[in-house]
This record gives sequence, structure tokens and C-alpha cells, in this order.
Amino acid sequence: MKTKERTLLIVDDEPDIFWAMENLLKQERIVLIRALNGLETLVSMGKKHFELVLLDAKLPDIEGLALAKEIRAMDSTVPIVLISGYLSRDDEIVQDALSSGLISEYISKPFQHSEILNAVKNLCFF
Repeated sequence: MKTKERTLLIVDDEPDIFWAMENLLKQERIVLIRALNGLETLVSMGKKHFELVLLDAKLPDIEGLALAKEIRAMDSTVPIVLISGYLSRDDEIVQDALSSGLISEYISKPFQHSEILNAVKNLCFF
């Protein structure tokens, strides 16, 4: 029986982050699509359904939480994991985003590989 292929959107303007996640997730039968900014993210969201969005908090053209609102307007069910080196899980804005359901999870940079793998497995229902 063929396993369903999962497609994740990684939104980050740092090429090294995409490379790290690509190498980390290649064993999980996951297709990764990369967006470097908010505009590319919205174009990708308009073309395809994603099982998960891994979203950087700081992008060249938009803040991550503002982009999360736009993603949510396009797909109210997609889990969004905010990844940040600037914000903390304890920040009020992050806590509000978590409690309102705007984001499903928060991971701080630098992240542990296990944090990404656990988020993907828990939110994509492997």
C-alpha cells in the first residue's frame, strides 16, 4: 500500500534553514516547497494545499505573524509552526497567537532537530 505523500511549505529567507530541514526531513517521505518571502508564500498557498507550514517570524517583506493571518485566511486548517530567533515562547504576542489558534506551535532558533521532527510528526499525523 502506497503511503500518502506529505507536502510542507518552508517559509524562510535563509537558504541554510531550508537546506537543514530538507536534509532532516528527507527520510520522512515529505515533499518540501520553499518560499523566501510573504509574496512567494501566498502564491504557493494559492496553488497547493500543504499539510504544514514552517514559518520564519522575520521575513524581508512581512512579519511572520502578519503572514500567518493571511495564510489562515486562505486555509483555516493548515497547521502553522512559527520559528523565530527574535521572539520567545513567553512573549505575549506568541502566547496570544498560540491561544487563538493563529499558530499551532512555536520553535525558537537555533532549533534542535528533534523539535522540528516532533512538530512535523505531531501536526501531520504520521
